[in-house]
Amino acid sequence: MNWRSGRKAVWIGLCILLGAALGIGGWLTRAGGENLTKRFIMTHMTNPNGTLATYLQGADSVVPELAAGREALSESLGFWMQAALASDDLAEFERSYEQLVQYFIASEPRYIAWKLSGEGEAQVSTNALGDDLRIIGALLEGARKWEEHPEWIETARQLTNTLLSRSEKNGYLVDFYDFARAEAPDTLSLAYVDLPVLEALMQAGLLDKEAYGRYHALLQDMPDDGVFFPKSYNVVSGEYTYVSEVNMIDQLLVAIYAGETTKAQSLHSFLKREYEQTGMVAGQYRRADRTAAVDYESSSVYGLAIVYSLQQGDPVFANKLYEQMQRLRGRDERYPGGYVFEGNTHIFDNLLPLLGEYAIRRGGHGK
Repeated sequence: MNWRSGRKAVWIGLCILLGAALGIGGWLTRAGGENLTKRFIMTHMTNPNGTLATYLQGADSVVPELAAGREALSESLGFWMQAALASDDLAEFERSYEQLVQYFIASEPRYIAWKLSGEGEAQVSTNALGDDLRIIGALLEGARKWEEHPEWIETARQLTNTLLSRSEKNGYLVDFYDFARAEAPDTLSLAYVDLPVLEALMQAGLLDKEAYGRYHALLQDMPDDGVFFPKSYNVVSGEYTYVSEVNMIDQLLVAIYAGETTKAQSLHSFLKREYEQTGMVAGQYRRADRTAAVDYESSSVYGLAIVYSLQQGDPVFANKLYEQMQRLRGRDERYPGGYVFEGNTHIFDNLLPLLGEYAIRRGGHGK
């Protein structure tokens, strides 16, 4: 149930199998077609200024590198924009764009602050690559979907230019750039290598073909241990880095992006085997022996696992994951539709399930 601040859900074309055969409609909505998870987010996880709060309950930030209380994240905004695209909600997408421009984007240079106060003030001078690509990709997809919004394409172009001019080392974008200190790390987290967005940037003329090829090769050629992927790539030394305990959000994002290559299948087999043997998927696993490192389930994990399973052409397993995810929802009667545990919840534990719900409902109608 906890999101470890890991970092697009990808909608892949499938045959239309789910509809009446899986009884989808009643799962997702109440009468009138209203999505309960979306309603919960809009009612309880939205600050007065319209930004999405990270937690249901307020709290003071004591560690600047972590979000607390009602602080807002660019990551949340990106997932929310994806949800608006998946649900054909133009009005919500337009509101999200207004939030982006009004609160998240710095004036000069044009970059996205990764975190805001609950009042919408940016108190950090860094971006986050995974969040940036997700938002840029949403802007490009929104412009294709609804047209007549050249400002979305222009904003995507400006943000991309900033990334390429500040955050690139040795031909690769890195995890972040500190605009106050003019510093950047040597690492590129593989969960940030959003191949569908990078391909969209190439098609829009914002990224050259050679650069896209490097990122594709990075995921195509990455080593694996038969199940789990590395965590990051050092753009200076050229080495991949592993961690002993893997976070399944990171792993699923890498797997979804690697779906553009031939390296995404091993994790799917593991998830199915784990679910059949234990009746659940845990939030973290030990790399060495493939055993669960935590005893909790994560609605975030299930949301992404649904998207991944559909990408792998397995709607039956996606349905099982959906049913398991739904058992985690609505346990707190004060917050119907929300994935609330012990009176609190993280925004990602609701946003990622929402994306999973839309993926099931759409049944694979492309991105």
